[in-house]
Amino acid sequence: MGELEMQRAVLAAKFGAILPHLNERQRRLLIGAEARSLGHGGIRAVARAAGVREATVSLGVRELDSGEPALGRVRRAGGGRKRIADLNPRLRPALLALVEPDIRGDPMPPLRWTTRSTRKLAAELTRQGHKISADTVGDLLREEGFSLQSNAKTLEGKQHPDRDAQFHYLNEQARNHRDVGAPVISVDTKKKELVGLFKNNGREWEPKGEPVRVDTHDFPDRELGKAVPYGIYDITANTGWVNVGTDHDTAAFAVESIRRWWNGAGRTTYPTADRLLITADAGGSNGYRTRTWKTELAQFATESGLAITVCHLPPGTSKWNRIEHRLFSHITMNWRGRPLTSHEVIVQSIAATTTKTGLTVHAELDTGRYPTGIQVSDEDIDTLPITRHPFHGDWNYTLRPQLPEGATPTNNAAGQAPTKTSQQLTPYSLQDPELTGMTRQQLSDLIDTLTPSMKLQREHVLRARRGRERLVAPGTGAKAKLTPAERVLVTVLHLRKIAPMDLLAQLFGVTAPTISRASQEVHPLLEAHDHPISASTARFRTPSDIATFLNHSKIKKAC
Repeated sequence: MGELEMQRAVLAAKFGAILPHLNERQRRLLIGAEARSLGHGGIRAVARAAGVREATVSLGVRELDSGEPALGRVRRAGGGRKRIADLNPRLRPALLALVEPDIRGDPMPPLRWTTRSTRKLAAELTRQGHKISADTVGDLLREEGFSLQSNAKTLEGKQHPDRDAQFHYLNEQARNHRDVGAPVISVDTKKKELVGLFKNNGREWEPKGEPVRVDTHDFPDRELGKAVPYGIYDITANTGWVNVGTDHDTAAFAVESIRRWWNGAGRTTYPTADRLLITADAGGSNGYRTRTWKTELAQFATESGLAITVCHLPPGTSKWNRIEHRLFSHITMNWRGRPLTSHEVIVQSIAATTTKTGLTVHAELDTGRYPTGIQVSDEDIDTLPITRHPFHGDWNYTLRPQLPEGATPTNNAAGQAPTKTSQQLTPYSLQDPELTGMTRQQLSDLIDTLTPSMKLQREHVLRARRGRERLVAPGTGAKAKLTPAERVLVTVLHLRKIAPMDLLAQLFGVTAPTISRASQEVHPLLEAHDHPISASTARFRTPSDIATFLNHSKIKKAC
């Protein structure tokens, strides 16, 4: 409770105990004396605490200041002008109908699309025949339990079904890295800041009447531009590193910031580390869909010799990124109310940020150029030394350092022996239970069950296409590009969402439209036979991802 609320509560308690024993004149003099002792703002505070109009308190103050005995009669209890709400019993329901959150039975109530201020509410009530002032409207609303409130950001919208599972997986990865003394960092780009004499939210102590003068418009300065702070928060060491860029917020800039942190602080703090865990948002310059982010990280992994594991927060959960609460919020509070007149001011303000829990921050300026529009081809992605994790490989993956030719790696991010990932993927390997979600026997039974229906369906489609019955024996003519077994298998893999359609087409040696048609034909048959296919949490982008996944599964089963 604030000081003002506490003072009001004390006054209300005092008035509640004394005023019932006083007559009208005495009550007026008492509240007037209390208001005069409080000074500026005392009349309003006393009026609210005593439950009277401010004019009554002002009258008591004037009577005390006059130095003469107050004139006028002392009315008995219940005397005086009656309240308008008591005289007009329909007034209160009419007011509640205007401010009720859910208007029932009236899709277009008055004031639906306007600000419902006390003045507009009073005007609308007066138009309806209830003459009332704005102040009285405010008093009635407070009596009914209303207060001025802003919107509360609590609704998060549609959530990804694997949101909680991803957080559990991320925490498990962080725990595993910290247990072996490996660094775990949280990264993100802070809000871009205008550099110059621009308003910065917050207040700072200045001589009274002498606020810092800033520009009236927030048009970026052509020479100073904007500052792009990219932060790295070391969760274990409770330290921050902020790279303040002057160009674009690109993936190359994000990885360069991490590289500077590692060379400047990380290497010294973790001299024996051979792996690094990065937790990042799902979007932005370090998003899981950004190809340049992965190629730049692969290059950094080779330079540093670290196996870099990245775990992205689920979409729509960036507010839960650790760096937001442990670093960025403290930076914002440290420079509140202070114009960021130059890049030097920004860097120094960030570096001066500390907390009672021991947070220290290093900041430096990065004047490098980071152009946008960098294209990364599919071939470049296919050659990356990337291992996608079995659980949501699109969000969780490891980039291994590319060792010189002839060198043998000693371990990888999962602590397992290196495996050969170039095995040839065959239809048999694609029937692996880890991919299909069912045993090979269950898949075989499903194929046997659906094959007769698929043949009848195909004959029906061909008959409709010809517009007449078959003239030649079944089995002659053009052959289907996919066998019935392949059509069932590719539909199962497609419904499992383990790979995009282009990758499935590459694996089966057909085009993406062929995969789409097969899925559209087989999916209704699966539903008709009451055989739903559940989506997998594994995601693959290249054949080598699938091969690596299958190899790791074999090693786990062997162990």
